[in-house]
Amino acid sequence: MRPAKLWSAPLFYLLAAGPAPAAVGDGESAADRPPRKVIVGTAMRAFWGQYPPLQQRLDELAALVDRMAGEARQRYGRGLDLAILPEIAVTGELRGDLVAGSVPLAGPLRDTFSREARQQHCYIVVPTYLLEDREKKLCSNAAILFGRNGEVMGTYRKLHPAVPTGSDSMEGGVMPGKAAPVYQCDFGKLGMQICFDMEFDSGWKELARQGAELVAWPTQSPQTSQPGFRASRYGYYVVSSTWRHNASVFEPTGKIAAQIKPPEETLVYELDLSYAILPWSSRLKNGKALESRYGGKVGFHYYEDEDRGIFWSNDPQLTIGQMYRSLGLTEIGAEHRRIRKLYEQAGVPEW
Repeated sequence: MRPAKLWSAPLFYLLAAGPAPAAVGDGESAADRPPRKVIVGTAMRAFWGQYPPLQQRLDELAALVDRMAGEARQRYGRGLDLAILPEIAVTGELRGDLVAGSVPLAGPLRDTFSREARQQHCYIVVPTYLLEDREKKLCSNAAILFGRNGEVMGTYRKLHPAVPTGSDSMEGGVMPGKAAPVYQCDFGKLGMQICFDMEFDSGWKELARQGAELVAWPTQSPQTSQPGFRASRYGYYVVSSTWRHNASVFEPTGKIAAQIKPPEETLVYELDLSYAILPWSSRLKNGKALESRYGGKVGFHYYEDEDRGIFWSNDPQLTIGQMYRSLGLTEIGAEHRRIRKLYEQAGVPEW
């Protein structure tokens, strides 16, 4: 028989790791915003081997976005909101002179994806070795964000280029980035990190500080434990686009909401940025209490092994916040903040 308590042991460990962000913007709860359904497409495809002509590679990648968009229409009845391509998908892995193999933004790259973004009316994250300045021999490992109307919204440059064991070279001489910007899209706030950035907390923390709700992670590495931790630690979705093993959607619970493995190449998934994370409660009944009251108006994934779940509304006229409060429930972030005050008053240290 389960002990008669509202909170369980995992709460302590999450409190010790830091506050669980349950709010967006200026303290506005994500749960009190109308549903914000976002259809994300991502891919798993390797780019080793002989490099084709640039336009052929660009056409291949555009076709991959077309494929995602077709899957979105078939599954959800509408097109993509966001397509994410794998790390350095445009150039592939370069050997030798990185500057010679890098691609400038102006020209075929911008023309191809501006057109593709307009045709599919979606945002596209396009990773490449980007030629910054040929005369100064500068290039970066970058991800370019194209808007729905084909405009270039910005470029994220990898903060932490990979450094091979025993070497002092950052990916053969790429220029590291200096900032982790967050982009305001029509569905919410989007951030980006690239591959080896996963090993360092600074970029992920900065994205959370700026209110990122969804982070695109183009990568060659197929990690799952670390991106799950980042998603849980900072309270946003993380979507990987990889070369091998898996491509995944990580919830703010830290759990994998959707995943593909070989031989699949594309993953399309609808998520909702107006969510609530609710901890175990006898009133919640692992989500069944909300389902009993609201039926198909509520959606959720509840995880008994984590004593929590993520919940969202399927009714534009009713927020998930209104739903859970009707049962006298509280989001986990709000409870963390309340309990922290008690700890502070009791002199509990925070390391």
